Amino acid sequence: MKIYCTLFLVLATAMLRAQTSSNKDHENAIKEINQKEKQYGAMAKQIWNYAEVGYQEVKSSALLQAELRKEGFKVQAGVADIPTAFVATFGEGKPVIGILGEFDALPGLSQDSLPVKKAIGGIAGHACGHHLFGVASMASAIAVKNWLTQSGHKGTVRFYGTPAEEGGAGKIYMVRAGLFNDVDVVLHWHPGDGNSANPSSSLANKSAKFRFHGISAHAAGAPERGRSALDGVEVMNYAVNMMREHVPSASRIHYVITNGGKAPNVVPDFAEVYYTVRHPSREYVVSIWERVQKAAQGAALATGTTVDEEVISGVHELLPNEVLAQVMYKNLKTVGGVKYTPEEVKFAEQISTSQGMGIREIASAAQVDPLSSEGGGGGSTDVGDVSWAVPTVGLRTATWVPGTPAHSWQAVAAGGMSIGRKGMIVAAKTLALTAIDLFQDEKTIAEAKAEFEKRRGPGFQYKALIGDRKPALNYRD
Repeated sequence: MKIYCTLFLVLATAMLRAQTSSNKDHENAIKEINQKEKQYGAMAKQIWNYAEVGYQEVKSSALLQAELRKEGFKVQAGVADIPTAFVATFGEGKPVIGILGEFDALPGLSQDSLPVKKAIGGIAGHACGHHLFGVASMASAIAVKNWLTQSGHKGTVRFYGTPAEEGGAGKIYMVRAGLFNDVDVVLHWHPGDGNSANPSSSLANKSAKFRFHGISAHAAGAPERGRSALDGVEVMNYAVNMMREHVPSASRIHYVITNGGKAPNVVPDFAEVYYTVRHPSREYVVSIWERVQKAAQGAALATGTTVDEEVISGVHELLPNEVLAQVMYKNLKTVGGVKYTPEEVKFAEQISTSQGMGIREIASAAQVDPLSSEGGGGGSTDVGDVSWAVPTVGLRTATWVPGTPAHSWQAVAAGGMSIGRKGMIVAAKTLALTAIDLFQDEKTIAEAKAEFEKRRGPGFQYKALIGDRKPALNYRD
């Protein structure tokens, strides 16, 4: 009996020491990020000001690379045939934990950091908060690097600079190039209007530009000699709109006419329409896409034109991982939400009264949503492809005023001031604590891999929805 009591005491003491050590590691990482908050906020504001669209994020990518090099990371730039993509690595051996960072802006959403709509003259804006995304992920990678150095713990932290998430799907090419083959776990986050770490999915999608070619002619003097490429686009759009009634209800189909001709008195010999199809399952995306292609072919036949297609993007749905979500959620609860100053409350109240806002209480920014595996986001992300290559987990933090939709001027405004920065710091801390925990817990990593393999199913082989095309570096032109 005495032997068992002694053994129990030894085990209990060891567990207490491990817990105390873990708490100290967490405290140090949080302290470090707090000390650098102004520096990281300034970097995020720089990228917010750059507002560079997909595959054109030259200054934004360079800024992050320079900081990581200064911190001792080995940086490999221009990976996967993408000039602005890079991988920054520190440490050696297993486990290898990757952290994703994004930095592209959206076209047509220039906005000042004010609670009223006011463009500032640029062509784009960070309406999805990727200026915060890249910097927070970098900050967490640096904190983890410092922990590895100070603790002497074995392992590798790797930051992935991933361009063109907004429609260009840069991560697909990085997955296809094998850049995640030796990674054990990937962590990511995304700006939002609340704080959560749910193991939910997303929508798979596929997009392409359909280009119609016709014959130009004088629209009044000789219309019978022309064949309108714009007619081809409009017939295609009409056919697809009729199709909406006959696709699964969870489907989404969007398009914009990117070129419809230049003058009404000239029959246009060229027109272009840009399509995206979404569904919670990539299999349905593929089947719906085939019908969209037939609509394009039929439109060309009906209007005496020809049509060609350039696939721009295609992403998998997110593959959830509940084992990793539990770890991420625990650390998000430890860090807590975003607390507003009186000035920020005033800003938030003005944002909340703008059109279409006020869905959530402002106070919810300080809360962490309960863990839930139900439902999923209404958007798509190329993180989905990463999640089918390696166990992946993410979170959202309140970088925007609660109730703010992504891709809005309200999101740009909050992301350019202190509210956005505070949410960014919550994300940086949560990512850092989660990585530190995983470095010290081989069992959890093994359990996450087992869940990953079970969800993928036997014999799974990754196949990119974009086929073998090269990166669409000019898709924003």
